[in-house]
Amino acid sequence: MDYSKRRFFIALLPPQEVQEIASKIQHYFAEVYQSKAALKSPPHITLQPPFEWEFSNLSNLEEQLQKFSQTQYTLSLTLDGFAAFKPRVIYMNVLKMPDLLLMQKDLMFHLESELQIIDPVSKSRPYTPHLTVAFRDLTKPNFHQAWTEFQTKELYFEFSVERLTLLIHNGKMWEVQQQFLFNS
Repeated sequence: MDYSKRRFFIALLPPQEVQEIASKIQHYFAEVYQSKAALKSPPHITLQPPFEWEFSNLSNLEEQLQKFSQTQYTLSLTLDGFAAFKPRVIYMNVLKMPDLLLMQKDLMFHLESELQIIDPVSKSRPYTPHLTVAFRDLTKPNFHQAWTEFQTKELYFEFSVERLTLLIHNGKMWEVQQQFLFNS
């Protein structure tokens, strides 16, 4: 393993009260459906999936994220119910608002053109914003049982996000490395 490189990803974090509710749902999945993987990061909406970056060059990454954030404005987001990537992932559904889709596309372009950060999977399929509550370690039988329980559950939040968040993997879980405020 190359210890000079670290894993990062870039996301939007909902306000604290929404994070707390999402976290309670994630804990429920851990207890009832033995799916704990979602607890390894703060509740978030991924914009740039995990990538490796030279830790010694962190200032360049942060500088580019600061530059990008200065071109962005407060984003209004809506969580509406639950959805799934069958048969492994259950998430809080984030409505595909044009501003969010544009920000994600612009961020991917910025990271690719300025830092050569490219996620091949993201380039091959459309962006589906989501806030994961169970994945990876959710077995297929538990997925079907949980999906039966959650597919019609009501959930609705509207909130604003005014910053981009860079997260770093510490070897066990994801932690907030830095946040970058939008222009307004």
